[in-house]
Formats: sequence, C-alpha cells, structure tokens
Amino acid sequence: MTNLFTRIKNVVMADLHETLDHKENKNPIALLNQYLRQSEQETEKVRKLVERQYKLKEEFTKEYHHALELAEKRKYQAEIASKAGETELYQFTASEHQQYAERAERLKASLEQVNGQLAELESKYEEMKHKLKDMQLRRMELMGRENVTRANQRINQVLESDNCSNKSYSRFKEIENYLDRLEHQVNSSYYRSTIDARIAELEKNTKVEESKSI
Repeated sequence: MTNLFTRIKNVVMADLHETLDHKENKNPIALLNQYLRQSEQETEKVRKLVERQYKLKEEFTKEYHHALELAEKRKYQAEIASKAGETELYQFTASEHQQYAERAERLKASLEQVNGQLAELESKYEEMKHKLKDMQLRRMELMGRENVTRANQRINQVLESDNCSNKSYSRFKEIENYLDRLEHQVNSSYYRSTIDARIAELEKNTKVEESKSI
C-alpha cells in the first residue's frame, strides 16, 4: 500500500512548473495533456481500489455479524445443554461458541484495519481528484495564454513586419495603378466618342450651309 501511494505521489503530485522548465522545447499543452492522461489513469486505478475496499468492508462486516450471531447462538445452546445435563452436547456447543467468539474478534480486528485503509484510500483519492481538477484548470489557463500569444504573433506579423508591409503596400499600389489606367481608358474612350460626335455635327451643319448658298 505504501509503495502504491509513493508511486501515485511521484506521478500525480509532481511539480508541473519544474517539469515544463526542463522540457521547454516541447509544447507545454501537449506535455500537460500527457500528465493529465497519466493522472486520470492513476485516479481511475485508485477509484477501483476504493470500490474494492468498500466491498471488502461489506464482506468483513457480514462475516463479523454472522460470527457474532453464531457465537451467541452456541452460547445459549451450551447453557441449555448444561442445565439439561447433556455433557457431550454442552462440550460441543461450548467449543463452537469459543471458536465463533474468537473468529468474531479476529474479524473485528480485520474490519477495523479495513476501515482504516479505506479512510486512507478515500483521503488519497480525494486529494488526487483535486490535483486532477487543478491540472485541468491549469490546461485551460495555458490554452488561453497560448491563443493570445499566437494571435498577438499574427497581429505583429501583419502590422510590424517589413516584408508584409512592403508586400501589402505593393499590392495596394498595383490596385491603384490599375484603377488609374482603367479611369484613363474610360475617360479617353468618352473623349474620343465626344469628338467624333462633335465633328459629325459640324460636318452636317457645313453641308447644310453650302446647300443654302447654292
């Protein structure tokens, strides 16, 4: 039992900050997930041990009360046999009473030991559950910090990077140049169509004047 608790303590109660410092090249979230899986596995093992200890307690309790009942029963029977002068029957029932009484005492001691072990297991189990919850909360905190860090990195790349700034400026400049060319083409086309219409009108008016003079 001591070895079990030592192993649980080494796995579950380890200092996460120190471990992350020694393995700073790894992803802290992935590392924390690994410890969470290990902690969950160990916690589940302890839960099963607690359930098993409860069953043992129930069995010991049942056997203890059964031995007490038989001891009381044989004690009463021995008294009846003694009063009736049945020596052989008295000796048998008295011996049975003694055996059941001794068994009840032994079961009582075992039951007390089981209760003590159960209390210790329950205490460790509750401690493990609290540690597991703390690590789950720690993971949430780290995930939040990681998200903010990544978002800030992307923002800084867009706002502060010379390459990104130059590329963005070049793209905007290309768009502006394209719009300028397009606007010039539209204006030129409009101006040409206007000149053509004006010349046609002047030509028509000239022909009219010439016909009048004839």
